[in-house]
Amino acid sequence: MSCVGKAAGLRTPGEVLSKFVEDELALLDKSINEFWNKFKSNVSDISCQMVGLRDTYKDINKAFSEKLSVKLKEEERMVQLFLEYNQICRQNKLIQEKKDNLLKLIAEVKGKKQEMQVLTANVQDLKEEYARKKETISTAKKASEERLKRLQKSVDLYKDQLGLEIRKIYGDKLQFIFTNIDSKHPDSPFMFCLHLNEARDYEVSDSTPHLNCLPEFQENLRKTKNFSAFLANVRKAFSTMVYN
Repeated sequence: MSCVGKAAGLRTPGEVLSKFVEDELALLDKSINEFWNKFKSNVSDISCQMVGLRDTYKDINKAFSEKLSVKLKEEERMVQLFLEYNQICRQNKLIQEKKDNLLKLIAEVKGKKQEMQVLTANVQDLKEEYARKKETISTAKKASEERLKRLQKSVDLYKDQLGLEIRKIYGDKLQFIFTNIDSKHPDSPFMFCLHLNEARDYEVSDSTPHLNCLPEFQENLRKTKNFSAFLANVRKAFSTMVYN
């Protein structure tokens, strides 16, 4: 190839650089356009997504608000039910306390009723026992009055005919005083004392003048209970002492 042909087929460095710059600018412009188109597309998609998200947010917020409202109502209802439950518990407690107090009162009334029945029965028994004792006392009183009458007659007889006087002295003792024994001194007293010991037996003491046979008379009196014979024997013993 000739030098002229070589020269016609070759580019200068300036042309090459210019061509490179143009190509690069074309590529850059293409890239910018593609980026811009993608950006606009992405922005449009993002805008649509934002709108969708906004609507979704509104829907979610609405649903959440509705659920929250329902939940709050349920919570209020639960609180109300809890308060009502506490009120019912307090009322049940008061009712149970009143019931317990009533049962206790009923038990006390039953106990008092039983005590009253027992007391009434005891009072009735006491009335019957009192009536029996009253009748016994009345009978004993009548018998005692009869014995006193007989005794008074005997005392009057002893006093008038035998010169006997009976006195009550210290220690629940009876003092028997005989007179008209000594014909020379008819007013001279001959006496002894008589009482019941702890065994409810007759006990004779303090004879004036002293009689050695008095213990024997006492023993016979305890055996026979014949008081008239005892007095007659004592008077006879005093008489024997005077005239012997």
